[in-house]
Amino acid sequence: MDRLRSITALIAVVESGSFVAASQRLHSSKAAISRYIQELETYLGVRLLQRSTRRIALTEAGRDYYHRAKHILADLDDADSAVGANNASLIGNIRINAPLTFGTRYLAPLWAEFMARHPAITLDIELNDRQVDLLEEGFDLAIRIGNLADSSLVSRRLANSHAVLCASPAYLEKHGTPTKPEELTHHQAISYSYLPTGDVWHFQSIKDGERAIPVKARMHTNNGDTIRAVVLAGQGIALQPIFQVGPDIKEGRLVTFLPEWSGPSFGIHAVYPSRKNLSLKVKTLIDYLAEKLAGTGWQTPTT
Repeated sequence: MDRLRSITALIAVVESGSFVAASQRLHSSKAAISRYIQELETYLGVRLLQRSTRRIALTEAGRDYYHRAKHILADLDDADSAVGANNASLIGNIRINAPLTFGTRYLAPLWAEFMARHPAITLDIELNDRQVDLLEEGFDLAIRIGNLADSSLVSRRLANSHAVLCASPAYLEKHGTPTKPEELTHHQAISYSYLPTGDVWHFQSIKDGERAIPVKARMHTNNGDTIRAVVLAGQGIALQPIFQVGPDIKEGRLVTFLPEWSGPSFGIHAVYPSRKNLSLKVKTLIDYLAEKLAGTGWQTPTT
């Protein structure tokens, strides 16, 4: 039995979610992937995967083995890189999760340069707006936006941003422009489902302190692009990250209001399971993203 190949097959099945996807990822056959894992289970004397017609899941023993084996492979990748030409050649796969809109708009243009710099690194990128479990789902790195809750994860701030109130000129002409936060309760809100405070929007003023305003949501959605499209169409107001709506504000498609009241500020973070086991290739990617996103400082356009 080739233990390294069998372990690689197990990790590929877990992270891709199926034997077919794992075979495509490893450029092997489904039958070969299945054989590698069966050999590994026979060698260990324990079942690692629960298989059914609908899904594949790790057993308790498989979950522990998977996490340990993944770190071992990461260490091997680092060892391979370390004996290269002064670390010029980094090796291995990095599995990344990022928010859909931010990942499409701001991260997508960065991947090609990183791949060109490090041709022996492969990337597996998944975009969605839910908060994934990095350990359970096998991600090396996640990009998260907002103020992070306390956890066992480690993070590095890559950039800063803030949220702004916005609406289309047509909506404000029809419904009026709020002159104080309390008036927001009379408007149609297009609300982000994953906002930590739900349908209570928070604002701060140097002169008047803080306000927590309950809004009436005409629509909830977990996707920023959907919010933007509905607000552009004049169907409500939104509290959106400036990186999401900044170009629309600059071009006049959306209008900000209540300028004396600031929306929430937050960080854009790289989050990873452990500093102790951070592989060289993941550290290199985090450094690259910090280099590219540093100083962006998305500001509210004034013209």
